[in-house]
Amino acid sequence: MAVKIKTTLQILGGLSTYLYPKELSILLRKVLDQWYTGRYRNDFASFGHGSTICYKANMLNDCNDISIGHSTWLGKNIQLTAWKSFQDQDFSPFIKIGNFCCIRDNAHITAINSVQIGDNVLTGTNVLITDNTHGIVSKSTMNIRPALRLLYSKGAVIIEDNVWLGNNVCIVGNVSIGKGSIIGANSVVTSSIPPYSVAVGTPARVIKTFNEQRD
Repeated sequence: MAVKIKTTLQILGGLSTYLYPKELSILLRKVLDQWYTGRYRNDFASFGHGSTICYKANMLNDCNDISIGHSTWLGKNIQLTAWKSFQDQDFSPFIKIGNFCCIRDNAHITAINSVQIGDNVLTGTNVLITDNTHGIVSKSTMNIRPALRLLYSKGAVIIEDNVWLGNNVCIVGNVSIGKGSIIGANSVVTSSIPPYSVAVGTPARVIKTFNEQRD
C-alpha cells in the first residue's frame, strides 16, 4: 500500500510540472520577494535602489537603526535585529550593510553596538554576525536563564569590502575582517583577520595572507 501511495504521489508531482511549471514558480517567487521588499523597505534607516529582502524574514527589529546599500540581496529567513533596549538596558545600535552584497538564507545579524558590513560581501547560508552575547562567562551568570541574561558587547564588528564568508560562519564582537579575506565554512571568528587573508577553524586562524602591495 505504501509503495502504491508513493508511486501515485510521484505521478501527480510529474503532472503538476505541466500545470505549474518551474518557470512560473520562479517568477511568482520573484514577484513575492519584490512585494515583500516594498512592504518593509521604508522601515529601514535607508534601503538602496535595486536591493531586495526576500519573503519572508525570520525577524526584523528596530529597522530604523539598520541601513542597506544599493543592489544588495538579503535571503530568506533572515534575522536583522538592532536592539535599543533589553530588560531596562538602553543601547544605541546600528547595522550597516553595503552595496552589492549577497547575504544568503538564514543569516542572523544582530547588534546592540555596531555591525558594519562593506561592499561586495558574500555569505553562505546560516551565518551569524553578532556584536553581543547574553551575559558574560561567570558562574553567577550561568545561574540565570540564558534568555534573561543582560546583553553585553565587547565591541563593534567590522567586515570590510569583498569579504567572503562560508556556510555556518560565526563572527563575534570586537573583531574586524580585512578587505578581500575569505573565512572558511563552519569557522568561528573570535579575533581580527588581516586583509587579503584566508582563515579557517574554531577559533578561526589565518592559514594564508597575501601581500597588499602585490597581485
